[in-house]
Amino acid sequence: MAGHRRVTVRAIAAETGMSIATVSRALNDHASVAPPTRALVHEAAERLRARIGLSDQPRGGTVFVRCPYVLTDYFGLIVTSIAETLTLHGRRLVLTAGEAAQRTPLLADLDARYGLTGVIVILPPEPGDDLVELRRRGIPFVVVDPRTALPRDIVSVSAAHFAGARRLTAHLVGLGHRRIGVIGGPTEWLASDARLAGHNAALADVGVLPSGELLRSVEPTTERGHRAAGELLDLPNRPTALVCFNDKAAVGALRAAAERGLRIPADLSVTGFDDLDLAQATGLTTVRQPLQEMGRMAVTLLVRLLERHELDALHIELATELVIRSSAAPPPAA
Repeated sequence: MAGHRRVTVRAIAAETGMSIATVSRALNDHASVAPPTRALVHEAAERLRARIGLSDQPRGGTVFVRCPYVLTDYFGLIVTSIAETLTLHGRRLVLTAGEAAQRTPLLADLDARYGLTGVIVILPPEPGDDLVELRRRGIPFVVVDPRTALPRDIVSVSAAHFAGARRLTAHLVGLGHRRIGVIGGPTEWLASDARLAGHNAALADVGVLPSGELLRSVEPTTERGHRAAGELLDLPNRPTALVCFNDKAAVGALRAAAERGLRIPADLSVTGFDDLDLAQATGLTTVRQPLQEMGRMAVTLLVRLLERHELDALHIELATELVIRSSAAPPPAA
């Protein structure tokens, strides 16, 4: 391969800080070279081969986009905007999507593909170690909506979860609600922590302490939202409002309220997060995530990495917007 021919002993020596003689002996597996030194030389050679492979690609090149989820309206909006923006930059897209993709680890998925110039990973379920290994290989990549906290030097883009949740709960507080139930996302998700912290901050602004009794952490689906809402609404002293992790969970909460004869919003206020089509169809007060802009920003960041531009900000949070509809009102007078 051309990349292998162009990785010179001199380049490896410059990469490692070792002498040319030491590098040469290590590459030839000379007995006088200690195993750790030999390993460092071979790792440096692989890094240089990866870089050369990237630089040998045409200016357009191919970007691998991994979205191991069904392309519903949420993920579909992100992926569509990524595809459109890559086209504008003259770059090709290779996509893997669907929940079945979760059974193939990220690194194994990449190893089966050749000629890639960069990678965009959406809500990766893999452990952070896999992303660190991807960075070590020298492949430019961007994470969209990271599930867990990332090392500081990994580039990512997400929505401003804390600020969005705080603004939403502040709206309910302003309407007079104090006993607010929370249907949060999985506890290990970064967005779950951020949104719960934003919710609690809005309560703290009016001197209300968060209550564990009013919190349920679930997978953010309609069915799980329905079940969690039922538990909260069956409490002896039920909440006057429900803050849901996303619009799907909120739709489940609306169904649970209807089953109990509760009117929305006269008896109960319900809010979501995302502003998907179903939020508009159900009159749901929610927080709009800039999903398409997240996709566009991911491509912009990746292109800058590919063109060796310096990035001043590695973790980008895009502003959210409170969308007020008919599902929230002041609590019942009683």
